[in-house]
Amino acid sequence: MRILVVSDTHRNTGRFVELMQEFSKKIEAVIHLGDNVEDVDFVKRNYRLPVYVVAGNCDYGGNVPHEVLLHIGGKRLFFTHGHYYNVRYNSVDTLAKRAAEVQADICLFGHTHIPTVQVQNGIIFFNPGSLTEPRGSSRPSYGIIKIENDRICPMAVPYI
Repeated sequence: MRILVVSDTHRNTGRFVELMQEFSKKIEAVIHLGDNVEDVDFVKRNYRLPVYVVAGNCDYGGNVPHEVLLHIGGKRLFFTHGHYYNVRYNSVDTLAKRAAEVQADICLFGHTHIPTVQVQNGIIFFNPGSLTEPRGSSRPSYGIIKIENDRICPMAVPYI
């Protein structure tokens, strides 16, 4: 199973559209980690894929949840934008408590615009970075999560 993960697209959908054209037949789901979740509307209209979203600090109104626990591929994926868990500078300490409470195998977050993969107390923490507005020394990026043979393999991929 392969899942495309994007975050912090901020109404700049051009790169997201290109990713969907490239990956639509190679993935089983799409996750958007917030900050302009309406950017996934074209995916919902044009592709027959499950789309999961959480609200970010730039998403107002609507019925978009702030966190989701998803059972997929035999794993528990917990995801949130991260602003309620003080993930600035990719610190996952507060987020780690919540991920442990829900017994997540992997915890996805955005908000920092900086890609990272780290493991804390047996839980994988994954931020795909920002597809359109990278920060720090990072480049525009997105994520791919592979779930195979009871293993979770998250990978931040530079957008080229």
